[in-house]
Amino acid sequence: MDSTLIGVIIVALLVIVALALFLRFVPIGLWISAYFSGVKISIGTLVGMRFRRVKPNSIINPLIKATKAGLVLNTDQLEAHYLAGGSVDDVIDALIASQRANIDLEFEEAAAIDLAGRNVFEAVQVSVTPKVIVTPNISAVAKDGIEIIAKAKVTVRANIERLVGGAGEDTIIARVGEGIVTTVGSANEHKSVLENPDSITKTVLAKGLDSGTAFEILSIDIADLDVGRNIGAKLQRDQSDADKNIAQAKAEERRSMAVAEEQEMRAEVQKQRAKVVEAQALVPQAIAQALKDGNLGVLDYLKMQNLNADTDMRQAISGKDDNNPQDGE
Repeated sequence: MDSTLIGVIIVALLVIVALALFLRFVPIGLWISAYFSGVKISIGTLVGMRFRRVKPNSIINPLIKATKAGLVLNTDQLEAHYLAGGSVDDVIDALIASQRANIDLEFEEAAAIDLAGRNVFEAVQVSVTPKVIVTPNISAVAKDGIEIIAKAKVTVRANIERLVGGAGEDTIIARVGEGIVTTVGSANEHKSVLENPDSITKTVLAKGLDSGTAFEILSIDIADLDVGRNIGAKLQRDQSDADKNIAQAKAEERRSMAVAEEQEMRAEVQKQRAKVVEAQALVPQAIAQALKDGNLGVLDYLKMQNLNADTDMRQAISGKDDNNPQDGE
């Protein structure tokens, strides 16, 4: 009796475990929800999704939503998009939103937009309700050298047909900034830009900045316009400082060359003086040799000494008279 009860308990546990594993592997609750929502799908299809490593909830719940919205789709389309790494739920939301807004959007196109990395549901919303893009502060300089700081608001609408391969918001901001810089830079005076800010928007809009982008520019409005620095004066001051530094460097170079030349001249003078001293040192030797050889007599030598003394006296008197002219009076 005890062994029979144990056997019944073991069988009951095995049945419960097997049933739990079956219900975990086969989503009966999801099949019931789909059946009563009007989505015709078999148990075998749900089991096949498990083998294909597809979460049935990620396919059936969006399919129920699409069916209730009147969209005609099948599980193969949704599974293919899921396995490609796309967001099935975002695609279905985008298709429902486009249907309500009378926008022609097919599943393949929505799936391609989603796989391209764009939020397809947000794109449909922007297509219905335009989006405002605020540019950062853009600095531009007029011809008179005054800086203008502008901020613009760009109203855009998503272009569904160009979402795949079209440029994004960064390109719109960059092109608008380029247009503002070009318009302000071509103005003769910054005052004319401040007086007519709509000239910026007209010029920028005329350039067709939305070409090749995923958006259509509806309007460009200048939200803020301020006067910045006097760039022209700053550049002139910097140029003056640079010219002054160059002039100082050239003057220092000339001074250094003059000092070098003076030092060379002094060295040459010292060299010549050294030669004179050396030559003067040889004179007594030459006189002694002349006396010894008999080429110079004693009287001649004394006469030469008297002549030198007379010459030294005349030079001394001449120098004294030059320095003190009152002494001769």
